[in-house]
Amino acid sequence: MNQIPVHYGIVISNSVDKKAFINQILSKNSTGELSVFNHYDGILFSDLAIAEFIEKEHRHHTIEITRSENRHFHTFSSGERRKLFLEYCLAQNPDYIIFDNPFDHLDQQSRTELYHQLYKLSDSISILQLSHQEKNLLTFIKHRVHVSDSTFKITKIKKAGLLRSNKRPFDFPSSLVSFKVAYEKIIEFNQVCVRYGDQPIVKDISWTVGQGEFWQLIGPNGSGKSTLLSLITGDNPKAFGQNIIIFDRKKGSGESVWDIKKNIGYFSTHLTELFKRNHTVEQMVLSGFFDSIGLYVKPSGLQQQKALQWLDVIGMRHLRNSYFNRLSLGQQRVVLMVRALIKQPPLLILDEPFEGLDPENTALVSQLINGLVKNTEITIIYVSHTVEKSLAPSHIYELIPTQVGSIGRLKLED
Repeated sequence: MNQIPVHYGIVISNSVDKKAFINQILSKNSTGELSVFNHYDGILFSDLAIAEFIEKEHRHHTIEITRSENRHFHTFSSGERRKLFLEYCLAQNPDYIIFDNPFDHLDQQSRTELYHQLYKLSDSISILQLSHQEKNLLTFIKHRVHVSDSTFKITKIKKAGLLRSNKRPFDFPSSLVSFKVAYEKIIEFNQVCVRYGDQPIVKDISWTVGQGEFWQLIGPNGSGKSTLLSLITGDNPKAFGQNIIIFDRKKGSGESVWDIKKNIGYFSTHLTELFKRNHTVEQMVLSGFFDSIGLYVKPSGLQQQKALQWLDVIGMRHLRNSYFNRLSLGQQRVVLMVRALIKQPPLLILDEPFEGLDPENTALVSQLINGLVKNTEITIIYVSHTVEKSLAPSHIYELIPTQVGSIGRLKLED
């Protein structure tokens, strides 16, 4: 780009078809203020782009972005993926880069480092930052606009704020699934160690989670948070041979992965990468009863009724027959949240539940979590790099990286 770089901060509602909006810019078909970019070549930095590269590597059994490490892209933590992908984007020498929620999945140190990197980059390349909340826009960006619907019309951001979400009381639908009333131990790790080859991940982790407790799991990128979650959910074979108790049963005592999963509701932003088929929103919610990636059995009438009740809670009944993979990313994440909740399991794991949400849906998810804490005995483990002021976890477990693997400690309130 020969001219002086021009930067835009674009606050985008969850109701917008963000993928179509991005495609309009990259295909040089923008109107209004953004038409200036129709004369230049750009590249997208986003979760969507990263997911496409992961799928491409899987499909073709290749390594494209991380050849120097001789390691497949999907094996890196979410934060590490973003750092590596930015290096890849810059190597393409684009005129501008669209940064779609660039600070998602990053710990505070990594956010600070990325901010300084983008600030330095802004001298030589135009930056278009997409964010669902104005507070996350880069401070050096002066052109700040709002896109509220799929007409993609650009409007100025009002100083008073874009959205004001009103708290509204709602009743949780009753549970159709009957679980054991009380467990002595939901989770207990005793001196748990995990390493992959020569790479230590966690060292001597001892952590006990009791029924009805609300935990936040914190730690920098690559500290092993995802590893601990996979040991709990049964998705990591390294759990066997360790001193781990899940729902009062020692790991390796004859339980199946499905015995564990039936007691867990799980939400992760990465789940959207797994759902490729044309399932409806209602089918996606119903799949939570069966812990399946999509719906492949016929649900009962009561299960269908319960799914509609939950869609009423999030105000999405009118989308029941819409295809899940055609929703905006924010809408998909709210649907996946309800999918995790529908059976009201003994344990609910929420991995970065607020990422990609606009203020309205952030308030909704906060109300859902606080309602569960107040009105149920569900145990909650909440993973996040940032502090959501509307939540108040009763316990915090922190992973601290060391040369021999991350160690864990209970973090006391400041």
